[in-house]
Formats: sequence, structure tokens, C-alpha cells
Amino acid sequence: MKDRSLVRASDIGLWNFCNRAWWLAQVKQVPHQNPALLQKGSAMHRAHGQSVQRAKSLQQTAQLLLAVAMILAGLVLIWLLLSR
Repeated sequence: MKDRSLVRASDIGLWNFCNRAWWLAQVKQVPHQNPALLQKGSAMHRAHGQSVQRAKSLQQTAQLLLAVAMILAGLVLIWLLLSR
């Protein structure tokens, strides 16, 4: 059974485009006339989600490397000041 408390953007878009189509799909459970199109959309959303996750991981790695570089630069600066 679907969680009726969750309203998805796709539901809003479908209802806005044609509330009868939304009713048929969500209430009457009539199958979509072009399931290949739905599968393609799902695959595209999955690929986009993977790209977002990869970008997030790369950003976190970059932040970690920046922090390490700043610590090393600070240590070099302290060493230079103390070695005078």
C-alpha cells in the first residue's frame, strides 16, 4: 500500500497536467500506456542520483585535502619562524 501522506513532485506535475490521468494512475491503478518511457525516466533519475553522490564525495575529498594542506602550510610557517 502506498504512503498517502507523501506527495511527490511527479504526482503534482501529473495532476497539474491532467488530473484525470493522475486519478487513473493513482486511484484506479490503471497501467501506464508507455511503460518503457517510465523505465527510461527512472534510469535517468538513478544516473543523476549517482552523479550527485559522486560530486558530493569529490567535494568532501577536496575539503579534506584543503584542510590537510592548510595544516601543513601552518606547520611549515611555524617551523620557518622557529628556525630563525
